[in-house]
Amino acid sequence: MMRAAFALACAGYFLAGCGMGPPAPAEPPTDLSLQTRAISSQALFGPPRPFAPARSNAQIAQDILELGFRLESGREIPQFSRFDGPVTLSLQGQIPPLGVIETDRLITRLQREAGLDIRRVPEQGQIVVEFVPRATLRRVVPDAACFVLPNVASWDAFRADPRAPALDWTRIARRTRALVIAPADSTVQDMRDCLHEEIAQALGPLNDLFRIGETVWNDDNLQTVLTGFDMLVLRVWNDPALQPGMTRAQVAERLPALLARHNPGGASAALPLDRVPTPRAWTEAIESALGGRTSRASFRAAQRALAIALEQGWKDERLAFSLFLSARFAPREDGAQALDAMLLAARIYNDRPGTEAHRAHIYLHLSAQALASGQHNLVLHLTDTAMSAARRTENGALLASLMLLRAQSLEHQGRRDQAENLRRDAVPFALFGFGSERAVDSRREEIAALAQRN
Repeated sequence: MMRAAFALACAGYFLAGCGMGPPAPAEPPTDLSLQTRAISSQALFGPPRPFAPARSNAQIAQDILELGFRLESGREIPQFSRFDGPVTLSLQGQIPPLGVIETDRLITRLQREAGLDIRRVPEQGQIVVEFVPRATLRRVVPDAACFVLPNVASWDAFRADPRAPALDWTRIARRTRALVIAPADSTVQDMRDCLHEEIAQALGPLNDLFRIGETVWNDDNLQTVLTGFDMLVLRVWNDPALQPGMTRAQVAERLPALLARHNPGGASAALPLDRVPTPRAWTEAIESALGGRTSRASFRAAQRALAIALEQGWKDERLAFSLFLSARFAPREDGAQALDAMLLAARIYNDRPGTEAHRAHIYLHLSAQALASGQHNLVLHLTDTAMSAARRTENGALLASLMLLRAQSLEHQGRRDQAENLRRDAVPFALFGFGSERAVDSRREEIAALAQRN
């Protein structure tokens, strides 16, 4: 229902921004300038190539029930809800330069990959996407980058009565209207990520789950665009066999046959089912780590989350993410332990389905460590492995950072022409993800400084 906006402080030799997003622009934008020089997802990445869903159908059935019958707050949703029939979508507000292009590309994906009957219209649609300046948005919802609401058609209408009973998702069975609030003056990547997650939640389940790696419905924000898992869930969610108003038990009864039809390959996956639910104390610790004002505060919160994960006996993304954040926020003097935690997180992600993007983020930080210690062949190996996943998951900020790390090691080995070519190739991805030339220069200088520490 809401994509969180976290500003992360970092320590050690890992990259600032923690792989969770681009560095902050050197100057806060006052208009749509962050998108004027960037190019679209299609121009950068070409045709979409999402990874296919890798979880078992039994696991996906469990996932759908938990995604669809509970809100992020923990409140239960008593009935199945969705739009019934074709869906129209419209854009309004301060539409950024690439807002229409990114929306249309998403709609095409939803039509082709999820089989949805959805189209953009010039008049007011059933789903309205309104672009609002970030400062305006955060004055009202400080922790949100974007969000989706039912039964309202404009930002002004929401502001007039933000606690209206009609905005309560738990009361809705048949969806008739939804409002997506997206940033008008963010980077193209942030804007596009918001469109993917919030429009998908308007059309499908509303919850976010940290334990599922292969979905944008996860507040770790490591997946940036809709995945093969997400498209499968949307296809199942909108299948005629499910009807608005059904109970959780009725949906659960029909899911096995639906998944067998829509995802026949999922019958053979053999991983044990995830342990659920997630204790609220762990989620609060993770949120405190991500939103901490200092690295020390974030580290303490990450350590609390890690202790809970170990106590629960998890072996899934929740343990891996706890380790990742513990490493990310570890003080400099705990560098050896932080590296061990990052390596263990990488091994866990490697054993989990659909976590290619997560491993790429881990390799980004391991590459930074390797660069700082002069292990240039290791930098080249790690970045080569991660760049393919970053490109396929359409993460411009991550891909540009990997390319700049790789270029630094190539230069150190005397391969200056290759290094300069790679830096030049990284620029459009960096503008897409970071938003400004100053932010791009800041990331490049940060990486160069790592190399000087050796």
